[in-house]
Amino acid sequence: MPEDRPTLPPVLLHSDAELARAALAAPLLSRAVRLARWAGPHTRVGAGGELVDEQLPDAARELGLPTGEDDDGPAYASEAWRVAVDTGLVEVDDPADGDPSADSDLADDGDGEDGAAAAGARSAVAGGNLALVTQGSPQDVLGLWLDALDVVLADAEAPVVDDLQSLVGEDGEIDFDALDWDPEAEAEFLEGVLGNLYLLTVSEGGAGEVPVPLPVLAASVVVPEDMGEPTDEVLEQVSDAMMRLDDQFRLLEPIGLVEYRPVDESLMAEEDEAAADPVADDGAPADEVSEDDVARYGLVRLTPLGLYGIRARLLEAGVDAPAVGDLADKGADALLDGLARYPDPAARAETELWLTPRDPAAAARDLLAAARGADRGAPLRRLHCQQALALVGPHAEPAVREVLEDAELGGLARVWLAERGAADVPPPPESMIFWLAVDTIAAQLDADGEVDELQDLIEGLVGQHSGFFDAAWRVGHPATADVLEAMGRLHRDKGLAKEARKAAFKARSHGGG
Repeated sequence: MPEDRPTLPPVLLHSDAELARAALAAPLLSRAVRLARWAGPHTRVGAGGELVDEQLPDAARELGLPTGEDDDGPAYASEAWRVAVDTGLVEVDDPADGDPSADSDLADDGDGEDGAAAAGARSAVAGGNLALVTQGSPQDVLGLWLDALDVVLADAEAPVVDDLQSLVGEDGEIDFDALDWDPEAEAEFLEGVLGNLYLLTVSEGGAGEVPVPLPVLAASVVVPEDMGEPTDEVLEQVSDAMMRLDDQFRLLEPIGLVEYRPVDESLMAEEDEAAADPVADDGAPADEVSEDDVARYGLVRLTPLGLYGIRARLLEAGVDAPAVGDLADKGADALLDGLARYPDPAARAETELWLTPRDPAAAARDLLAAARGADRGAPLRRLHCQQALALVGPHAEPAVREVLEDAELGGLARVWLAERGAADVPPPPESMIFWLAVDTIAAQLDADGEVDELQDLIEGLVGQHSGFFDAAWRVGHPATADVLEAMGRLHRDKGLAKEARKAAFKARSHGGG
């Protein structure tokens, strides 16, 4: 396997236009835009740019949110306003720099305490970035959304404080030490979780269609990789991490980063009952857990917009996070080498993008030329070349026929022609048959496919030819010995596995591999 592969597989992203539409449709950014359009000279804000309490119900009503005593509308409005201010959708005026009559106008709007509050408040107007919503490019909109994401992530990393007043010292300042909060550790935890969620998504082909159970995600950042059975202490840490993530994903969903099914709150009561009555048993085997049971512990998936956002943050942090389309303007050699790290759906999509602007016949010749080589990555290049030629279609046939007598490509060419039902395909010499068999297995070993499929391939090839191993060790392929050793490990028939190991020894003794 090539040693220079990036850690992360490529992600299959939606177009910038689709992502920009999704960004503007995200509830939190959509509310921020609406409040930016609502803002005006008589919008009163505090010293930090926040809406004053008296105006939160008005803002909530502007957003169509309920404003009753037990409703969260004002809180949602406050959150959206903060996003609007921090992303430049709203600009807060400094009264000292504006119209000196502004303060008196505000003061005239109220009397008593309201008038005093108004007199000390600042005003806000639509900011310069609001125009990007309707006049900017998709990239401009996505940049705005990324800024909003930064705001929400900062909120998600902040501590939950039930009684803020208890943290205020005699000097009137908040005692941050009393919070027992490490900002760097909190940021590292959440970034690690989102990085793992991204990796789980792209490893499955990059579509993000299958949600990840919250316990699995929490365990991925808590349980050490070399730990077998987690201890009770570690399991308790996983449970604590789940509860933190439950709060954080609830905050991250409105910005469009994730789709989240929260933890079922009734689980807590059930766990308390189980702890109080350890003898109770519902009779179900402990290892039988239904999909509904798993879902009750929380399910999360990155949205297409979320994949874009996390990838952008990974790139900013210096992580190699490729995307499908990165190879579209590269040569055939870069394409075939790059596809080595691609899952099948992403490999097909990348190849189709690469082929689209090219002349089919010329592309086929470039692919075949790039597939040559005796280096370690060459077998996998030839496998991807064959798959790419299938997408080229009949236009590739002239180029394929040109390499029928080529020692490295002749077998590949015959297979491609046979699969298309082409006529006049010359039979391969025996040496080419065995060379192709070794090359095919070497490619599959590098592709890290399913073990069962690889075993079936090996046993199928061995079963087609009597005396396979006696002929195979003589093949002048650079990977002959390595392939035979792998066949010795993987063949289910112990006798044939032993023959493979003997053949590998002969190949090494005669300088083959």
